[in-house]
Amino acid sequence: MDLLYFLRLARKNWLLLVLSLILSVGVALVVTANTPPKYAATITMLFSSHDKKGAFSPAYQVSSLAQGAQSYANLLTSRRTLSQVTKPEDVERLRDSITAEIVPGTVILRAMVTDSDPARAAALANALGTRFARMIEQIERPTPTSRPTVKVTIVDAAEVPKAPVSPVPLLNVLVGMLIGLVVAVSSLILRDRLDTTVKTSAALQEASGSSTLGIIGYERDARRHPLIVRRKGHSSRAEAFRSLRTNLQFIGVDRKPRSLVVTSCLPNEGKSSTSSNLAIALAQAGWRVLLVDGDLRRPRLPDYLGIEGGVGLTDVLIGRVRLESVVQSWGDPSLFVLPSGQIPPNPSELLGSDGMRQLLADLVADYDIVIIDAPPLLPVTDAATLSALCDGTILVARYGRTRHEHVVRGIELLASVSARVVGTVLNFVPAKASRYDGYGYGYGYGPAAQAEVKTPVGV
Repeated sequence: MDLLYFLRLARKNWLLLVLSLILSVGVALVVTANTPPKYAATITMLFSSHDKKGAFSPAYQVSSLAQGAQSYANLLTSRRTLSQVTKPEDVERLRDSITAEIVPGTVILRAMVTDSDPARAAALANALGTRFARMIEQIERPTPTSRPTVKVTIVDAAEVPKAPVSPVPLLNVLVGMLIGLVVAVSSLILRDRLDTTVKTSAALQEASGSSTLGIIGYERDARRHPLIVRRKGHSSRAEAFRSLRTNLQFIGVDRKPRSLVVTSCLPNEGKSSTSSNLAIALAQAGWRVLLVDGDLRRPRLPDYLGIEGGVGLTDVLIGRVRLESVVQSWGDPSLFVLPSGQIPPNPSELLGSDGMRQLLADLVADYDIVIIDAPPLLPVTDAATLSALCDGTILVARYGRTRHEHVVRGIELLASVSARVVGTVLNFVPAKASRYDGYGYGYGYGPAAQAEVKTPVGV
């Protein structure tokens, strides 16, 4: 993790960070308002010793007394001292409210007593100083009739404090903001580290070991209008599929795929809409395209394209109908569709049969490219079976839903049948993610953006 990582994380989640700061300030103000004020009264005492002439001299002249001054400070909070100031049951509470310290390099003792009542704090501090001075005189007498060797003098008596020492609103707010910011940033980092969903083309490329051919942006009305033919193809998704079409032309100069399987790791990741729109984009460029609905479990192409799907691939494979009678022309004259037909009880066996292999060979001979919409990889083996028969496979991943481990497992399944993964597509990428991660799927609409020269796939 570097500074750039934190900056990107903060930029993506700036609203959450602002809300966390506002919440932490609010909590700090509530806590401050409900915290009883505390007042501190301070008393200052000086230790002095007996000189050779019998008079008291300043204690700082006596080095041995200075070295033992801390022991006297400890005696200030002893039970013997405190029991002379308060009731026995309140000794512990009073001890917790007393802070005693020796001024460094001197024998001056400062004692601070905090209490919710300013007058009581001052009274307790003065009473403590008086009782402590008397106790030291008693302890430091060699004999009951001799003079004390150490004397405690009250230098500054405690006064009634005018302002509380706690709570401090500004300090509480600053501490609250710091805690809120630390908690928010830590949560974001933890969530980001635990989140294994694919959110960048680099992450998808790392998981799949293959190049990312296309970044398909999210559009709000894509669910109701999944095809790119709306608005005459002037949309970000249409431009993204044209970019995907262009990238396909650079795949395998010596071995261009004539048959492509489009699949995903799990359902609802956009593989059917991707295969449909890719076929439309290729047909718009002059390719003779056949779109095959190879999902014999949950066919979606009839709903997307608005065609009849009751008779199709399964009927051709079992010899019930001829291929020419079920292939439908759609939209552009060069786009043809082969529906799935009736849902069979044995889709995997049917798709892996010799009949399917021969059918693919015939289709590749008649069309520039055959695109097969296959079921998801992980739930069933249909897509892997089809991938083993075709020239290449495109794996579709959904932004923020497809996990890294799902992609790895899907690639392993394809590798187990010696399938060729020509690339991946990252689908449903939100606009803000494209800004932050530099996807930039392009917005060059118009005739110039659509003017591409067809490159025959057989070349």
